[in-house]
Amino acid sequence: MRTASLATAAVILAAFGAAVSAQDLKRGETLLNRECGRCHATGRTGNSPSKDVPAFRTLAKRYPIESLEEALGEGIMSGHPDMPEFRFDAGDVGAIIAYLKSIQQ
Repeated sequence: MRTASLATAAVILAAFGAAVSAQDLKRGETLLNRECGRCHATGRTGNSPSKDVPAFRTLAKRYPIESLEEALGEGIMSGHPDMPEFRFDAGDVGAIIAYLKSIQQ
């Protein structure tokens, strides 16, 4: 089921002009689950494990997803003391952005 939804998301993104593969989407999903999933809901459904922490599928309501590229590459920091700093390489950033776009409500 999950593979089918990733493939569907890849088709949707391709229709919007983004060259995204199912492999990129899976890579982005894996990175976010590993690095962010202990606090944030990183999928299309479900609640964040930590109370009052936004689900990633709602990020586009707060920020243009593309605006996160620089922060992800240079080091994303938050004013929240429990959130560690994250820095990803360019390929990972592209996969994360593609995945985030694919799950937005």
